[in-house]
Amino acid sequence: MIKYIFLALLLSTKIVFAQQKAIQGQAAYDFLIDTSNYEKEEKSPLLIFLHGRSLSGHDLNRVKRYGVLYAKNRGLEIPSSLIIAPQTSNGWDPDKVKEVLDYMLTNFNVDETRVYVCGMSMGGYGTMDFVGKYPESVAAAVAICGGGTMRYAENLATVPLWIQHGSADRAVPASESKKIFHAIKKVNPDAEAKLTIIPGGTHGSVERLFHNDDMYDWLFQHRKSN
Repeated sequence: MIKYIFLALLLSTKIVFAQQKAIQGQAAYDFLIDTSNYEKEEKSPLLIFLHGRSLSGHDLNRVKRYGVLYAKNRGLEIPSSLIIAPQTSNGWDPDKVKEVLDYMLTNFNVDETRVYVCGMSMGGYGTMDFVGKYPESVAAAVAICGGGTMRYAENLATVPLWIQHGSADRAVPASESKKIFHAIKKVNPDAEAKLTIIPGGTHGSVERLFHNDDMYDWLFQHRKSN
């Protein structure tokens, strides 16, 4: 019986990995796409994950080392959606992220009212800058242990945001998240933005947030108004 259970788990894992493929040379960034919960006959939510500096480069397998795809490959049940993980070699450019999104909108049956973005560290900054420049494209976003560009505060105030940071982060101080959060609230005190400071959280330990249902449940409850 144990042998059959093991084989079933092994087969299911292979199916998941088989449905994670590389899209290269089609947009400004190459990216991995997970289609394990995608049915082209139905509009699908889209979840975009932006990695931190340590996963930069030209090997797409690196983007599975932590974050959304890593959590999914370890068995987390993420709400039914398309998942993409672009890779950059030199920081995140919001225009290039938008090009990846445009590719997805053109080539897949994406629900444009349910596009979500999340990122960690450099990807947290990238998330905030992408949402800040293209707020009309995003239903909700989560930025972990990053920060943001102050000039985007007004646009960021129009999108539901969950900003999270560890109190003991020595790589990117929690003050970075606090600054952009307060800038958003200064623009609009009623903005749907929340800040969570995780007691004792370090720059690396907050990766566990990708392995909890809370983040995904919060993201997927939002829908962009037409």
